[in-house]
Amino acid sequence: MTRLRRSDYMHWAKNQPPVRYNLASSEVAHPSLDGLPIRIADLELDGASRHRYPPLRQAIADKEGVPPECVVMANGTSMANMLALAALVDPGDELLVETPVYEPMVATARFLGAEIRRFERRHEDGFRLDPAAVAAATTPRTRLILITNLHNPSGAYADEATLAEIGALGPHILVDEVYRDAVPGSRSALHLGPRFVVTNSLTKVYGLSGLRCGWILAEPEVAERMWRLNELFGVAQPHADERLACIALSHLYSLAAGTPALLERNRATVAEFIAGRPEIDWTPTRHGITIFPRLAKGDVDSLHARLLAHHDTSIVPGRWFERPDHFRLGLGAPTPLLQAGLERLGLALDETT
Repeated sequence: MTRLRRSDYMHWAKNQPPVRYNLASSEVAHPSLDGLPIRIADLELDGASRHRYPPLRQAIADKEGVPPECVVMANGTSMANMLALAALVDPGDELLVETPVYEPMVATARFLGAEIRRFERRHEDGFRLDPAAVAAATTPRTRLILITNLHNPSGAYADEATLAEIGALGPHILVDEVYRDAVPGSRSALHLGPRFVVTNSLTKVYGLSGLRCGWILAEPEVAERMWRLNELFGVAQPHADERLACIALSHLYSLAAGTPALLERNRATVAEFIAGRPEIDWTPTRHGITIFPRLAKGDVDSLHARLLAHHDTSIVPGRWFERPDHFRLGLGAPTPLLQAGLERLGLALDETT
């Protein structure tokens, strides 16, 4: 079997032309770090490699309410997913994967030689996670169940009761939680039991993608397997990033102080826009930084091309999530910028549908 050795979506995303009205973004605006108490000494570059840098490991553990022995650091959520999958999956193992799906996750599973089996998150149900659908698709060969919570691309949130039902099925469950902090008061799925392994980072909800501060939470024995893989793939994390991440984690409240109000305001703005557009079909979401509406009339790729060519605006075509009649739209921009982007989306809809 020829293994997949790339993520076509990530290559596409990294090579899109820059636009002023980026409705394709899946994170909040990047904060300025000049308001944090950072000294030049905090970025000491002495060439040393800090083995499993204890201050950062403890800071992540404190944030998530787990022992530090459960924490594995990684270069962003993408590498966290790679490490988690590589530690849990052998070639030929059956993975049960949601659809629509974030393509890099399933691409990683295919690179590792997994056999992919699917369960559906339905547009008609607002893409909610249905434990009955997961149970019906699970077989005695299922080694791992792979989900995102909040769902990427739709932003649908699965509560602890829903996740616990899936946890009772038996296989390990890998939950990408990179958007979870957009739900105030939510806990990591690791607290639901030893079958759960989760990944997260400071990227989407905090806008700190440049730090590449990602992590995995797992039971200590599983976490140790991932640490050993991390030493194989990357040896150690960049130490300046580790030190900056510690500072950021100690000031998360101030960094994200305005985010809940921003997202609530932007969700209302988008809901008002979609209410006046009969071409768009969606289920409103209470949480999250992205939505995944369906274009009931017209062609999504043509719409995206029109936005780029004539309106300095972008969306993510749904073909990257296995739904070519949908598109992903980000809610994390400052509200005036989002409003301007929606106005241009409306013009492109008038021109293409």
